[in-house]
Amino acid sequence: MTLERRRTLTLVLCCLAQFMVILDVSIVNVALPSIRQDLGFDAAQLQWVVNAYTLAFAGFLLLGGRAADLLGRREVFVAGIALFAAASLVGGIAQNETMLVFARAAQGLGGAIVAPATLSILMTTFTEGAERNRALGLWGAMGGVGGATGALLGGLLTQTLSWRWILLINVPIGLAVIAGALRVLTPAASRGAGGRRGFDFAGAFSVTAGLVVLSYGIVGTEQHGWGSLQTLVTLGIGAALLAVFVLIEGRLASAPLMPLRIFASRPLTAANLVVFCMGGAAFAMWYFVSLYLQEVLDYSPIRTGLAFLPMTLMIVACSQIASRLTSRLGPGPVLATGMTSIAGGMVLFTFVSADGGYLADVLVPSLLVAAGIGFSFVPVTIAATAGVDRTEAGLASGLVNTFRQVGGSLGLALLATVATQRTADLHGRVPDAVALTDGFQRAFAVGAGIGALGAVTCLVLLVRPARRMAAA
Repeated sequence: MTLERRRTLTLVLCCLAQFMVILDVSIVNVALPSIRQDLGFDAAQLQWVVNAYTLAFAGFLLLGGRAADLLGRREVFVAGIALFAAASLVGGIAQNETMLVFARAAQGLGGAIVAPATLSILMTTFTEGAERNRALGLWGAMGGVGGATGALLGGLLTQTLSWRWILLINVPIGLAVIAGALRVLTPAASRGAGGRRGFDFAGAFSVTAGLVVLSYGIVGTEQHGWGSLQTLVTLGIGAALLAVFVLIEGRLASAPLMPLRIFASRPLTAANLVVFCMGGAAFAMWYFVSLYLQEVLDYSPIRTGLAFLPMTLMIVACSQIASRLTSRLGPGPVLATGMTSIAGGMVLFTFVSADGGYLADVLVPSLLVAAGIGFSFVPVTIAATAGVDRTEAGLASGLVNTFRQVGGSLGLALLATVATQRTADLHGRVPDAVALTDGFQRAFAVGAGIGALGAVTCLVLLVRPARRMAAA
């Protein structure tokens, strides 16, 4: 096999794995009403079908990145895909809420192993510059397309077969990816050079537990209120666990998951803050638009999936444009444009109505958000990994994925709680569709604020410093 062919197949494998991992964040959204009816979830707890995946994904991404650097990227990649496929099988045959949520968490752990391994493999396969930017552009596009395609594929599988097939389909795909990886990826040079072997399990546990407890506390405010003792204690425990994580990383761990010195890089720090906001706004958008289409506009799962198709095409197109623009202009201006577009789309979503329609209420704002995702995925990845040492490629890739998933998880918990509380306040006073829609409007408004915060952060920490350096 020639070197060029091997590199092409490596890119295909990494993009396919990234597509599959991100797909499973959004593929369940269209199936949520069917899952709730089949397994008996209530409205507040339904979000854990999504958040069990994203929280486990976020909490163990850094551990997955370090494992890729130390144990070998091919070996870790294959192990992650195997775990992902096995957890998908368990979730597909789940008989109750608990079984499904734990399977989704195991899926998230598998995704946390796979995602940084794919990015680390690409960063060590392609040289820095236009060649790597092109590879990262395609990889980033697969992440965006995975999010958008999940709705279409989820609707098709849910209506024609069963919601269970949104998970079971990962099994044959995972086996095919494993077979390809064992043939294409070489074990030689797959391990990061230098560095001492060691895994910061205490750090991984504390950050994951902190995020889960924090999300649980936010969700619990629907029942107990923000100022109740139970809410304050739960949020305090979550914050304390995250503080312990920072202490472990800064002082105690001999081989920390997240060495705090890496945040001395301003582009890396800024990119991670922005991607946190991007996750907080964009992840929740998939969730609420899917519920709006099915529970308010009475769309079928397939029709809901087709409604997301224009978003998929927009993400693909804008990701490719963003890759070229980033090479010319730098990541800052392109990323600021993307975040502004996301915020603008979320603002337009606040005008959805109970008697609205797809063309009037959904199409334009969804295309704006999709364009923003396409313009954001590529430059934020490039900004977060530019100039990083080869031996820490897994760490940098793990960080950018972690901040995106953490933002998505906490953003969804916050926005779902805001929406549920507003709907509960109106229950019995107005028609159910109006109460639901009013809750969604509140959530979209908060999401718009998160997106705007990301745009401002990008301008202050990425665009202005880059212009000052260019002027100097």
